Amino acid sequence: MAARTLIYLFMSTVLLCSTLIAVPLAEGEVMGAGSPSANQTGKRVFKSACAGCHKWHGGGGGGYGGAALSLRSTGLDQEQVAEVVACGRPGTGMPHHDAEAYKQHPCYGMNKEEVGALMPPGPAKDLSEREIAKVAEYVITNVKGKGAPSLEECEEFWGPTSRICSTYRRQNTTDNTARKQAVEGGKETR
Repeated sequence: MAARTLIYLFMSTVLLCSTLIAVPLAEGEVMGAGSPSANQTGKRVFKSACAGCHKWHGGGGGGYGGAALSLRSTGLDQEQVAEVVACGRPGTGMPHHDAEAYKQHPCYGMNKEEVGALMPPGPAKDLSEREIAKVAEYVITNVKGKGAPSLEECEEFWGPTSRICSTYRRQNTTDNTARKQAVEGGKETR
């Protein structure tokens, strides 16, 4: 019964309520969707704290923490993403990244005693409120709603000479060759 109540609280909180994390910005920094400083900070945090499980492209799949969900197809908004980053997901491998999660900062309406055995694991490194807000912004502006990962995205994330992007380079070469052959084949039949 208690587990069912916790799951209900968790789901209803995620679906109906979200916490807006107000974060002071560095002097001269502008926090707006897609702002370069927000995306660079968010990208840095995503690379160090999220990509291990959610992959560089946010598509999820198997990883250290298990089968991470796809952030490319998430239905969460920015505030909900920030809450999940801060609080983790009870009963899963998604860690909380706020050092005070379930202690000073209740999560999904629960404290440490109420979440009990479903307590999310702690992270390798805690994130500040500002870092949590920036990575949530990064996910919403650069990951959510994207289709299949592309060479351009990979090179933007890792750099144009990264070996990690070689799979996408090969795919681009194969696709371009197939298109060229199709065009040339079409000309021959006319």
